[in-house]
Amino acid sequence: MTSRPTAAQHLRDLALLRRVRDRIDREYVQPLDVEALARGVNMSAGHLSRQFKLAYGESPYAYLMTRRIERAMALLRRGDLSVTEVCFAVGCSSLGTFSSRFTELVGVPPSVYRRRSADETAGIPSCVAKQVSRPIRNREAPVIEPQLS
Repeated sequence: MTSRPTAAQHLRDLALLRRVRDRIDREYVQPLDVEALARGVNMSAGHLSRQFKLAYGESPYAYLMTRRIERAMALLRRGDLSVTEVCFAVGCSSLGTFSSRFTELVGVPPSVYRRRSADETAGIPSCVAKQVSRPIRNREAPVIEPQLS
């Protein structure tokens, strides 16, 4: 007997992982943890974490925080909420954790981002501003050196 999953099982696991990712995208404001996400698809938390990372390149928690930070960036660009209000609006319960993670993903603290974004995105449609300002992890986007001829 082999421990490798069959092709059909692999496809079922991918469908379940997609459900988890969609749930995170929909419910990012809610207090989600890996155990609750795993229960929702009848997997163990460890199996879900391993399979999610294999499929999407990051843990479910990292994916959740990236979604929250993306939403926070949009709220900070609006400029009508304080950093603390944005922190709680995106589902984070700790301002310190939110600020640390924001700085890690975006490269500047949320307060600096809020000040700069008003000038940088002035006159740009919000859908374009969201796309060009999306946080990119260092390992996701390889640096391509310009070819000088």
